[in-house]
Amino acid sequence: MDVADMVHQANQIAQFFASYPAEEAIPGVADHFRKFWEPRMRKQLLAHVKAGGEGLHALVLPAADRLSNTMGES
Repeated sequence: MDVADMVHQANQIAQFFASYPAEEAIPGVADHFRKFWEPRMRKQLLAHVKAGGEGLHALVLPAADRLSNTMGES
């Protein structure tokens, strides 16, 4: 997937959860990635975050960290 498309999709998910308290929003975003994104998309997201995460919504970064921890990656 094109990085710009991936960032756009991740940001849409984060935007949905943005009105939730952080303690619900971050796990909600991470859970969405885990349940609905295929492994290649999740790996691409984590690689983008590791490279600096340019353009990602602020909720995506801690959600990606949480996702990384559940996938056994850092």
